[in-house]
Amino acid sequence: MLLVVAATEPELSGARDVPTLACGIGPVDSAAATARALAGRRPEAVLHVGVAGCRRGCGLDPGRIVIGSESIYCDTDSRLVVGRVEPDPRLLAAARAALPGAALLPIGTSARVGGTSGCDVEAMEGFGVLRAAAAAGVPALEVRAIANEIEEADRGLWRLDDAQAALAATVPALVRAFG
Repeated sequence: MLLVVAATEPELSGARDVPTLACGIGPVDSAAATARALAGRRPEAVLHVGVAGCRRGCGLDPGRIVIGSESIYCDTDSRLVVGRVEPDPRLLAAARAALPGAALLPIGTSARVGGTSGCDVEAMEGFGVLRAAAAAGVPALEVRAIANEIEEADRGLWRLDDAQAALAATVPALVRAFG
């Protein structure tokens, strides 16, 4: 069984006929909700999907799909905590085969918009979801659709509808690939 996880219900619209979890927004809520879900059921894999921002000038347009080559926790610089999680290699290979036009990049996680550094793609839940899955021994992968430039303060200019439509079109292919 595959569990598809996203921060919000609209981001899960492409996940039909598979278990889903709306984990909440931010790294703490996403980690807690995912850990709770994995304690109650043991899926074969976790697919984490959602919208993301990108750095201005990085070459990613709204609606572009990004497969996470790793998830970086940007809210800490301590060497005492885990700061990176790599996706499951089998899931990564399946996603790359299913989505040949997707970008493959590290995805930073921060509790605040603009809180990442050292990566071109930013979201708020990926590290929490992937870290909870890793702690439970469940393979996981993060896939995002670009909605905005991180530097754009006017959220009215963010293209959330385009990103969510791209996710809705992409998730079924991933569900089939992981089948």
